[in-house]
Amino acid sequence: MQVAVSWSGGKDSCLACYKAMLKGFEVPYLLNFVSEEGRSMSHGLNSELMVAQSRAMGIPLIQREVTWDTYEEKFKAAMRELKQIGVEGAVFGDIDIQEHKDWVDRVCSEVGIMPVEPLWGLSSEQVLSDFINEGFQAIVVNVKADLFGEGWLGRRVDHEFLEDLQSKVDVHICGERGEYHTFVIDGPIFKKRIRILDSKKVLREDYWKFWLLDILRYEIEEKQCPQEEEE
Repeated sequence: MQVAVSWSGGKDSCLACYKAMLKGFEVPYLLNFVSEEGRSMSHGLNSELMVAQSRAMGIPLIQREVTWDTYEEKFKAAMRELKQIGVEGAVFGDIDIQEHKDWVDRVCSEVGIMPVEPLWGLSSEQVLSDFINEGFQAIVVNVKADLFGEGWLGRRVDHEFLEDLQSKVDVHICGERGEYHTFVIDGPIFKKRIRILDSKKVLREDYWKFWLLDILRYEIEEKQCPQEEEE
């Protein structure tokens, strides 16, 4: 079955895509939504970075401009178009927030496609551990300012990161309530990797104050084999 992945550029949508592939789903498209300012809706990153991920993975990206008020309408329209060319389902990275899954189930039912939720029901610790253990690489690009200091920006998502999160009170380990967001730069479904060349830390305010790692320059590079990396 062909499925499109609801793509944010972060760890959860990436791991969901990977797990769906392992289950035999074919992923011909990534579906990403950006603001009128040309930034990803949740993460606040420049929309070009999601295009870079698409190029690095070798999977075409469909990108649509939305507002939060038009998000559902535009999502349905995009999925109806994809349905006409053979896409029968959509993959999401939800883990344990029932409100999110209820929205997915309702919208997919109205469009007539199958929702695929590979991470649903897993513990947040298992999701993050699976992401790390499978060899994915990501960095923290957005954190709520009332929960995290700017020092968390740019951190690698690794086992030390997981341990530090476990020590914080009232923070979802996977950031499901928007506590933090990540940007994936490499992994087993990436044919090439993304190298960050320049960035700056910015304090912004939308619905809340958050620290953003604004990525200014990057490059897509060939992967090195393990022997080359050791040398």
